[in-house]
Amino acid sequence: MTPPLTLTEVEALARAAHEGQTDKAGRPYAEHLKAVAEGVRARGGDPEQIAAAWLHDSVEDDALTGRWLEEAALTRRTKDIVLALTKRAGESPEAYAGRVLATPGALLVKEADLAHNADPARLAVLDEPTRVRLTEKYARMRALLGLRATD
Repeated sequence: MTPPLTLTEVEALARAAHEGQTDKAGRPYAEHLKAVAEGVRARGGDPEQIAAAWLHDSVEDDALTGRWLEEAALTRRTKDIVLALTKRAGESPEAYAGRVLATPGALLVKEADLAHNADPARLAVLDEPTRVRLTEKYARMRALLGLRATD
């Protein structure tokens, strides 16, 4: 069996896959991935969760395919976390939250993702309607996941 990719290799893959993509504020998307990976590390996450943090939006954003993920030299747990965090077309927030909660290790990665998404400094550069919509969306997801507003 091939050894799993190192975190350095996963980071490089994620950065390359999201090359040219920007977040809602126009910042390079890799900044968000780095912040989520660092957030997972700061919350005591293990290397499998940190790898998943780097890749958490890769399939959803079509940066990498589901087939690539299945064939990648990653642990099953890392793949399962990435798949759990990949939103599906037409899926309700409740179904998404249920999948995150049912997947070992996924909640910590989603918590770090939400923390960065809801960072007041990131939201401050958005227009008011977008800022309000996203703030409400993130708060609702935190509630569905059982996370306190300060987590």
